[in-house]
Amino acid sequence: MTPAETRAESSPEADAATGSASAPVTGSAPAAVGDGTANRRSGTANGRNGAANGRNGAAHGRLAPATLDTGTDPAPAEAAAPAAAVGAPAEATVAAAPVVDTVPVVDTVPVADTVPVADTVPVADTAPVADTAPVTDAAPAGSRRPRRWSRRRQDLTVAGFFLLAALWVTSQIWVDPAGRVASLYSSDPAQVQFFLAHSVRVVLHGEFPFFTEQFNYPDGVNLMANTAILALGIPMVPVTLLFGPAVTFVVLVTLGLAGTATAWYLVLSRHVVRSPLAAVVGGWFCGFSPAMLSHANWHPNIISQFLLPFIVWRVLVITRSRRPWRDGALLALMVTVQAFINEEILLFTALACGVFLLAVLAQRPALWSAAWRPLAKALVACTVLAGALLAYPLYVQFAGPMAYHGLSDAVQDYGNDIAAFFAPGSPTLGGNQRANVNLAPNYSEENAFFGWSLVLIAVGIVVWLRRELLVRALAVTGVFFAVLSLGERVSWWDRQLVIGPWEWLVRLPLLDAVVPTRFGLITAVVIGMLLALAIERSRTLPVERRTLRTLTVAGLVLALLPIAPMPLKVTSRPPVPDFITADRWRGYVGPEQTLVPIPVPSMGNTHGMRWAAATNLDFKIPGGYFLAPRNGNTGDPGRFGGRPSGVGQLLEEVATTGRIPKLDDRQRRRSLDELRHWRAAILVLPVRQHNAEPLRRTVEQLAGPGRQELDVWVWDVRALTDQSA
Repeated sequence: MTPAETRAESSPEADAATGSASAPVTGSAPAAVGDGTANRRSGTANGRNGAANGRNGAAHGRLAPATLDTGTDPAPAEAAAPAAAVGAPAEATVAAAPVVDTVPVVDTVPVADTVPVADTVPVADTAPVADTAPVTDAAPAGSRRPRRWSRRRQDLTVAGFFLLAALWVTSQIWVDPAGRVASLYSSDPAQVQFFLAHSVRVVLHGEFPFFTEQFNYPDGVNLMANTAILALGIPMVPVTLLFGPAVTFVVLVTLGLAGTATAWYLVLSRHVVRSPLAAVVGGWFCGFSPAMLSHANWHPNIISQFLLPFIVWRVLVITRSRRPWRDGALLALMVTVQAFINEEILLFTALACGVFLLAVLAQRPALWSAAWRPLAKALVACTVLAGALLAYPLYVQFAGPMAYHGLSDAVQDYGNDIAAFFAPGSPTLGGNQRANVNLAPNYSEENAFFGWSLVLIAVGIVVWLRRELLVRALAVTGVFFAVLSLGERVSWWDRQLVIGPWEWLVRLPLLDAVVPTRFGLITAVVIGMLLALAIERSRTLPVERRTLRTLTVAGLVLALLPIAPMPLKVTSRPPVPDFITADRWRGYVGPEQTLVPIPVPSMGNTHGMRWAAATNLDFKIPGGYFLAPRNGNTGDPGRFGGRPSGVGQLLEEVATTGRIPKLDDRQRRRSLDELRHWRAAILVLPVRQHNAEPLRRTVEQLAGPGRQELDVWVWDVRALTDQSA
């Protein structure tokens, strides 16, 4: 829906609600400024039932987000200029490019279902409206299909480009998904692969999806309180069954990057900007920012943000919706799916939308009178439906077995160093992993790292477009969350300066489980949108076209080249033993018994979790890497791992140091008690395990001599742990 058509459908009541008056637009059809009621009834080109702009959306029909006014503050001479829909810069400018370049959005709310936005203020003051292309009548029916296919080809080309970029980033892992993992830390990928195997059991065996005893036996793990990614794992079950969880993991990382970039491109190109280049650049940065590349090492649940652009768009649309109950229900469905991908990212999205809307309303309080009713109705519908769908899963998460409240202080204090905003990320062209060591909590939490040039360009964009309400609201949102991402202690090059505002928020419900450095992900999205807006607005600058292209390319190179994505660095990891893949373990382990990998699985040693995942969790293991209440007491603050294990800590120390302890009778009795508690059937030590010989000799002090079977040492301890004997 074009801005002219938006004015044609506006009513006196809508104009009064926004406190603005309709004004003629030079170069647009007079009917667009006339009696809106007459146009609606007559079915003219600008009316609701017009052939080109109707509910089905022809080539000229561009969906107006019809959200909040994001125009600029007009200069005195521009006070009577036309207005635009808030939240959609492309719609706000009457016609920066011919309307025929746009196509309708499918799977969106029809234009007739939203309340038109009355004329308010112009978005751009860079070029007079008279210089823009006029709004024309609909194109002949025969020309609609080529234009539609042209847009589809463009979309497919962009999506293919993003997919190739994601394959480039993950190329080193694709060489050997089972034998390679992102460098420095392999625990998170092993955990994700375990969760993917759990999804297989949910589908094939009807296993309870929100809790499992397949690791940390017999206490089990609350999967709702961990990132079990059921919304990703269940659709990927065929891939996991055919190729294994290691392949599924790298598929999810690849599609997470490409899908997020594509989703932002689609929303930007339909509802924010007209320029394809602007939408591509904005989508590119939202999908391949240094923060996203950092999380691509280990966290497919965090980088799979392809629903977020549509959630944000729907939140803004419902502020002017004529069907708020239906729109709230649609929003609830997306919220529910996102909750089973990553709840923390969903919380960030809600907080970002809230801060953005508050920033808009603080500058334009009059908008509240028209927005609060549909917004309230839609949020009620969303809360009721999403609450009903998520009630039981959330009950399990917060009150079920092995539920925890809050995280350890170490995680809560994960914050960005101020210097991190000015350094390029490690997995980028200009990145330096060693130089960034003290600027981020770890390699996968580089949630800032924009580089000097991009920071300066982002500030310059805000200064240049400061008259636009949308830009000001985005700037407030980005800065707000950048400050929160600094954590409880604000530091500069690892030197503490002052107490951060997160100190006063960290103990609030829900926020006590948030990793503050990840607020930088919101700032990254804001910068991506600012880049898109800057490219869009540059089209109206009074500069010769060739010069404009040169300046645009130079600016993009300066901003994005230092942080261009590079292939993730990888390291090798030991293969799953043949003893496991050949099913030799099945002759020892019963349904209610465990296979105990040596060393016992923990946060720092997750190879045993990979063994279990390779069999789709057909055997149980003790220990593992997960979040659980301290000491296994439901309701306590969370920590990594389950109850402290004496034998687990003993074997982990031997694996690390290579020193063989001499065990007394008391230590042996306590270790055997733990094995009985785990209902251990066999202990399994890979022959090629680091410090395998010291580990073998230590285990022999506990369980006697073992025997080599294929590529592992095996200790059959069923006679020692059988509680019925």
